[in-house]
Parts: sequence; C-alpha cells; structure tokens
Amino acid sequence: MFRDMPTLTLTEAHALAVRTLLRCGTGRAAAESTARALVGAEADGLASHGLVRLIAYGAQIRAAKLVGDVAVTVTRPRPGLLAVDAGHGFAYPALDAAVAALPDLARSQGVAAAAIRRSHHCGAAGRPAEALAAQGLVALLFANAPAAMAPWGGNRAVFGTNPIAFACPLPGRSPLVVDLSLSKVARGNIVAARQRGEAIPEGWAVDAAGRPTTDPAAALAGTMIPLGDAKGTALALMVELLAAGLVGARFAGEATSFLDAVGEPPGTGQLILALDATAFATDACERFAALAAMIEDQDGARLPGTRRLAARARAAESGLTLSDALLAEIEAV
Repeated sequence: MFRDMPTLTLTEAHALAVRTLLRCGTGRAAAESTARALVGAEADGLASHGLVRLIAYGAQIRAAKLVGDVAVTVTRPRPGLLAVDAGHGFAYPALDAAVAALPDLARSQGVAAAAIRRSHHCGAAGRPAEALAAQGLVALLFANAPAAMAPWGGNRAVFGTNPIAFACPLPGRSPLVVDLSLSKVARGNIVAARQRGEAIPEGWAVDAAGRPTTDPAAALAGTMIPLGDAKGTALALMVELLAAGLVGARFAGEATSFLDAVGEPPGTGQLILALDATAFATDACERFAALAAMIEDQDGARLPGTRRLAARARAAESGLTLSDALLAEIEAV
C-alpha cells in the first residue's frame, strides 16, 4: 500500500525553508528572500528551482562558498543605472533590491537597468521580471551560470545554460512572462532526475566524451545540448557578454558550480533592463493584450506561462506535495 506524500501549505513551506537556511548560518533577511523565491518556484511547478535547492545551498553556506549573511550594496554609477553587489551571497536579496529600485527610475527616465555582480544562482528568472511587469514595466533579465554548454562545434563547456526572461503587463490580468534556459532543458531538471534515480531523455545532454547519454550523472559531468543548436549557443554568448562581461561578473568558464560546495564562490552576474510600458505609446498595454488575444483565440494555442499560473493557483489552494525523501534531506541539512 502506498502512503500519501506529505503536503505543506505555502506558509509551512516558507517556514521550512527559512528554518533550514537559518540553521546553516544564513541571515534572517537573506533567508526570508531566498525562501520566497524557492517556495514561489515550487508553487509555479518549477521544482528544479524550488526547495530541492536548500540541500546545495546549505552545504555551500557551511563551506563558505556562499556567504549567508551579507549586506547587498546598491550604487548609482549613472542616473538610470543601478550597480548591485551581491557580495557572494544569495542572488535573491540582490534581485529584490533591483526590483525595488528600478520602477521609479524607469518611470522617470523611460528606461533603467540594474547590473548584479558577485552573485549566485538566480532561480526562476521569470519571477523578478514578472514583479516588474506587475508594476507597469516591460522587463528583460539575463543571467549567466557556470559552464555547462560547449560552443557550437566545440567540445568544452564555456557557456552556462544562461536563462533569459521577459515580462510585460496585460490589463486586468497577470503579466505575460517568458522564461527560458538556453540549453534544451534547464540543468536543474537533470539534477532532479539524478536525485530521483531516474534516467533522462536522450537529446538533453552528452557525456564527457561527447556521447549522447540518458544517465543524469554522466550528463552533469558532460555538456548540455543547446536550445536551437547553433542559435542557442549564439544566444548564450550574448548572455555571457551582457550578464558577466558588461557587469563585471565571472564568465561561465571562470565560475564554480552552483551544485556543490567545492571551491570559491561562483561570482556570476545578472542584468535587468526595465522600460516604462507607456514611454513610447500610451496604449502599449492594450496593444499587448490585443496580441495575446490573437494567440488565445486559436484552439490549442496558449500564452507562455499559462501552466505556471495554473500550478500557482493549485498550490495556493492545495499546498505543495513533497516526497518523504526530499523532506528528510532538507531536515538533514
């Protein structure tokens, strides 16, 4: 007979995450920010960016690869620019600081940008972009990550999976959010498969010898297959230049892993661009809605993020179902 897996309310899941992070040496503010991000990703059905990350985060805090209690600093090098230093701590408090400051700058000038350096894993990249779109902005986020993809035609990883997120407001409803990794799948999906003891589909990654593999451990030791083949690696190059080169962060090939507690902090970066949605055309949001309607009017078509919003609503009503094994690992951190 199968026993039902435990279910936590969102409040209980948040408390679990905060408690775990504090136990490892995280400061209260960073723990609250990180817990919001992890529980939010879990609720959205993005489990690879959810509570499972507590295991790696806890180990990294204890090894001083991740600074658990550091003050984020924000400076203004130019009128429309924010320079955010995450201090080798969690990315989430730095992203929160950027999201808090960007709206006023973007509304006053039409456009603003925040560059985050000495950062870490940014989690579900669509969440900060969505938070800005909910305040009437069009947002783009670029994040680099430790090396996991080879350049097209090469055999050594120099690019991260490098997520790109976009969000814009839609009148009377949740923002439209596009959030994608530049590998065929997010690397977190392979991490999750390894933790579950499951094989991965062929075509997600190759092993260290460049051979297709369904073994998640071999995939993590090898390289990811890019989204759209050569086009995906071209976009990954663009993100490296924007989120690391431009902001003063480490390139993927210079960063240590987000997944283990070995070595020094990764020191990766993020770049957020925010535009006032009405800066060029006062009816822009209505135009966004018109295009959304053209898509949704077609049978079988849907806007990006539809499933994420449905998962969020279910989680708010019914809570999060977690495996006994995951809960045991978190409690052991």
